[in-house]
Amino acid sequence: MTNKIDNCFARLRSEKRKGFIPYICAGDPSMKYTVDLALALEKAGADILELGLPFSDPLADGIVNQLAAQRALSAGATTRGVLECARQIRAQSAIPIVLYTYLNPILQFGLEKFHREAEDAGVDGLLILDLPPEEDATSHELDGLKPSSLRHGGEDHFHTDLFHIRLVAPTTAPERIKMIAQKAKGFLYYVSREGVTGAQKSIASSLAGQLEQLRKFSKLPIAVGFGISTPAQAREVAQYADAVVVGSAIVDLIAKHGNVSVEKVAAFAREIAQALR
Repeated sequence: MTNKIDNCFARLRSEKRKGFIPYICAGDPSMKYTVDLALALEKAGADILELGLPFSDPLADGIVNQLAAQRALSAGATTRGVLECARQIRAQSAIPIVLYTYLNPILQFGLEKFHREAEDAGVDGLLILDLPPEEDATSHELDGLKPSSLRHGGEDHFHTDLFHIRLVAPTTAPERIKMIAQKAKGFLYYVSREGVTGAQKSIASSLAGQLEQLRKFSKLPIAVGFGISTPAQAREVAQYADAVVVGSAIVDLIAKHGNVSVEKVAAFAREIAQALR
């Protein structure tokens, strides 16, 4: 059975266009709003949805996304609630869903249980910000992540159809990129700058060369994120990438208009999608 992420990039190639991946934090300001916005983003031109699982210590996130997670948690967001949110989106849409998360909520939920319930909810991929690929053994044995009582005695692995999306940073060494690429599925997520998420005024001049190097190690599509905040920046990045991730700029609009109008946020997303076309 093919994954919706693979199908999406195959369709993008056939249409000779680049993908648009918006990020939103589930539960900010409410789960109902998140479901409504996800559907509106798809209509606005989103190709893949990156859905954040709010966490109290989001080390890779800038202040805009940190505050979104805080608002969601204050409103009562839970891991199970986010999975139910994904289920409600899936019931009304076929858009690929990638959960953006940290490892701690998954371990608290139960690693195998989380994978099983995420798949059942219609999630297609996981982007785990603080899980090094050396420690991610879900496709074989769970080594350091699975309790020792389950690593021995017959039940020493589980199968998952969820794609683990791999991150590559500007500082990632070539030998490490090679190792990451070997385990990658769906697409590679290239972090366009050092540091945390957040809008930036310009795109790194080295981006084209860095992506060219990355393509020497993998034939997978490359999505570029962290800091892309305007239609012009999205169009510039799309010259080199297969998809563009826009997060903080959308989350900032949700903070300003989230309790009022889904359409204000969707209108901005529509501008990004049109820039990529």
